[in-house]
Amino acid sequence: MIRFSYDQVKENPRRCQQIVQQVIGQWLGDELDQTSLSFAEKEVLRLAIRKGEAISPKEVEKYLRLSDKTVKKVLSQLADKKMLIPASGIKRIRSYRLGDHIKHPIR
Repeated sequence: MIRFSYDQVKENPRRCQQIVQQVIGQWLGDELDQTSLSFAEKEVLRLAIRKGEAISPKEVEKYLRLSDKTVKKVLSQLADKKMLIPASGIKRIRSYRLGDHIKHPIR
């Protein structure tokens, strides 16, 4: 949780904005090239980070309101990039968890 006083926001809005951006950057990790991720990929990672445990394709479908085919493609792309790791299933992957190199937010 980040807290700012009214005076801090009023007197130094840019500094407050920079702090928020730094915290968000820590969630996705410094070593990620965020420009190479699509909007859907970023949102899937945000969902996985917020949830803090394995996510299923059905959850992602509901969250992003995308078709099952599109969701499977996005999850597969993230798995290929080692940002997500299959959490259950071998031939049919039923859930994914964050990759080991993704930095978790401070809890």
